Amino acid sequence: MTLPPCRVSGGYLGPVTSDDPNRQLTVVGDFAWDMLIRTNSELQRGGDTFGEVALMPGGSAANVAVWATRCGQNTSFVGKIGRDRFGQLARENLASEGLTSHLVETGDHLTGSVAVFVDHTGERSMVSGHGADFFLLPSELPRPLLARSSHVHLTAWSFFTDPPRSAVQEAARVAEETGVTLSFDPGSFQMIEEMGVDAFLAVTQDLGMDIFLPNKEEGATLTGTTDPPEMARALAELYPTALIVLKLDADGALVLLDDEIHPIPPASNNLVDATGAGDSFAGAFLAHYLKHDSPIEAARFATKVASWVIEHAGARPTGDRRLTQIISER
Repeated sequence: MTLPPCRVSGGYLGPVTSDDPNRQLTVVGDFAWDMLIRTNSELQRGGDTFGEVALMPGGSAANVAVWATRCGQNTSFVGKIGRDRFGQLARENLASEGLTSHLVETGDHLTGSVAVFVDHTGERSMVSGHGADFFLLPSELPRPLLARSSHVHLTAWSFFTDPPRSAVQEAARVAEETGVTLSFDPGSFQMIEEMGVDAFLAVTQDLGMDIFLPNKEEGATLTGTTDPPEMARALAELYPTALIVLKLDADGALVLLDDEIHPIPPASNNLVDATGAGDSFAGAFLAHYLKHDSPIEAARFATKVASWVIEHAGARPTGDRRLTQIISER
């Protein structure tokens, strides 16, 4: 499968300048603030320990948009925030990343927030509140922006409840009607289980997606198999129009292309915090793929970016010289 390539230029840190501003990625979904709680040792029930507590920008869709921008892709983000201090900070945060944003404000709901618990091994668990991001309506979508995009990306966090589900389904319809390609990240194996696999498939199989980006746990939940090659082939049967890109964490990634399995080795396994690793992979993959039209090389590049992310705290850690070097090689 081949999607239309688009060429952009730009660097990491600071606004991105595109050769063709009409060639862009648009990400629709959630912005939320992460309250990161990271322990230095195992936390026992009723016990106390030292660690790290920090407020960091997040939201799966916003993370993807930020990482795509950091990797040089001209990107717009569409989401909903509260008319509160956190909403103002959200605008400032996205602007500081050089990201174009279409943010709907509401006085009825607070800006989204998530409690992120990272244990002493680096594994994370999350509790998501129902903030403004859960109330994006189809009527609030910027249809002209979606129609003139080169590619639209959606995350499943907007599919687990309605109304955001109806909004992102409408975004997918606009993309399909205007010939815009579409990618989708299924988001959370636990949320898929709670929603029900059949119900999840019923609202996602007709999206006409071109790229599907699950991790191993989500793939196993959807297919019932834990073998990555079997999983990829089973996912291709569930989503026959999509390029399957399977994120395998410490084992790298796997791309199913033209019925051939392409394993992508990990770049490192120095896990500090797994928060946002999948989002950074998706953003980096799309930035590389939409420029070079090579899913194998895009997955290699995305694996390097995600490996850097897991070595730092938070979903969008501040870049350093090594990350700049990784991104410059894209």
